Amino acid sequence: MVRPRDNRADGSAPPARSTAAARHTADPAVGPARHLGAARRTPTWLKVFTGVVAVLLVGVIAFGAYWALRLQGNLTKAPLSAGSTKTENAVNDSTDRMQILVLGSDTRDGKNAQYGTSDDATGYGHSDVMMLMDISADNKRVNVVSFPRDLLVDIPKCKDPKTNKEYPAQTGVMINSAMSEAGIGCAVDTVNKLTGLEIDHFMMADFNAVKELSNAVGGVSVCVSDAVYDPDSKLRLPKGTSTVQGEQALSFVRTRHAFGDGGDLGRIKAQQGFLSSLTRKIKDDGTLTNPARMLGIADAITKNLTIDDGLASVPTLLTVGNRLKNIDVGKVAFVATPTVPAEADPNRLQLAEPAASQLFNAMRNDVDLTDPTATPSASPSASATPTPSATVPAYDKTLQPVTVANGSGVPARTQEIMQAIKGAGFTQVGQLTAPPVAATAVYYGADYADVAADVAAALGVAPGRVLPAAGVAGVQVYLGSDFANGTPTADTTPQLPADIVNQTAGDTVCQQANPALITG
Repeated sequence: MVRPRDNRADGSAPPARSTAAARHTADPAVGPARHLGAARRTPTWLKVFTGVVAVLLVGVIAFGAYWALRLQGNLTKAPLSAGSTKTENAVNDSTDRMQILVLGSDTRDGKNAQYGTSDDATGYGHSDVMMLMDISADNKRVNVVSFPRDLLVDIPKCKDPKTNKEYPAQTGVMINSAMSEAGIGCAVDTVNKLTGLEIDHFMMADFNAVKELSNAVGGVSVCVSDAVYDPDSKLRLPKGTSTVQGEQALSFVRTRHAFGDGGDLGRIKAQQGFLSSLTRKIKDDGTLTNPARMLGIADAITKNLTIDDGLASVPTLLTVGNRLKNIDVGKVAFVATPTVPAEADPNRLQLAEPAASQLFNAMRNDVDLTDPTATPSASPSASATPTPSATVPAYDKTLQPVTVANGSGVPARTQEIMQAIKGAGFTQVGQLTAPPVAATAVYYGADYADVAADVAAALGVAPGRVLPAAGVAGVQVYLGSDFANGTPTADTTPQLPADIVNQTAGDTVCQQANPALITG
């Protein structure tokens, strides 16, 4: 919806000869060079020692150069964006907070042809896995947020960097299709739009990456509650703990039916459990301090990796890897974006509000998801908390859609708040049914940040409670029990759901097998 606004308008010369050089000239005027004395003989042991050192140095240099060239040659690059404009400066890969979108591609090209035909993955393919890895500036914690492939989102207008063809924006489509037409950069732009963040880098791996990486580390331990067999992915595991690698490891992270109720959320938890176990193994085995093993892992990963231009160098990848080696596994939090069955299609998912907006707001404010009360390691983004307009609004209040969702537990509050909003000049006010929540928040859709800030100010809602939400059209005031009367509690950040973290990398979790696929 477009809202009427008011005025948003060599030369070089030969080298000079030194006196020493002149003494060796054939010019008779200068004379022959003179020997200052008999040459001393170099001891045999010193010759041998010098030779050995020279050979070792050449070997080390050649070895390092070989691996640097090999790893660099393995990498495939792609643009970070498909048309969106980045407003933040490039991060310092050593010292700044960093967000990396990690994608798993379902492309059937090359080594992946055994998993289907090219018809199974149109264009650039779909993202079989989508996780946002958020590394804190102090390198003390990592949040890994998974997005279900079935999540319905809005995809912005994107341009294919190879063909320059533009694709129009789309509404209510599965997030895994964001990269299929215009490439990986469009997936990055979509997640930026959804979360209000600006992702710094991306990494995309294909099916083969999981197989080679699991082989390189000697297998990954996984646990299931019951013996299970999924005929689609061919995953077959006995009850309890098993070590998976190669094809079986890939089946474990790809299976869509073996865990939970056979849906995408069970699959996400299995992937998070696999990554948790992989993280523990790499740290416990001392892999991060073993150059030979690290080279093997790096070779396995880079052969199957596509990354953005800013990350596409071996030194940069080593810098990022070095940041992760000392992180406490208990501070690596795995989170699934809060969702509910979609109203448009119960077989798909949509964001669950207010939990999703609370999560994204916490991420924008660099909150430690394992301890939300801890002090952030970096200052929050100024854009995360809009402030009320100090001058006359650059919009017509009477045209702005504002809804009131009453989760306060006091039905009469709906009309009271609606009247207060109308009294502030907003006449297009409606109401929605809503489940109970504890904390009041004001959510806003694209281009409504200023309106939301003014509505919040009129009601006495703190700026930290004004949050962007992808599923909101206009502005939505979501009343919590803290606003059953008077003014809401002025918390700087809405409370996160208690179960927002599925597990940390320090947790050993047994995946619940899908009852329909339990064997024996």
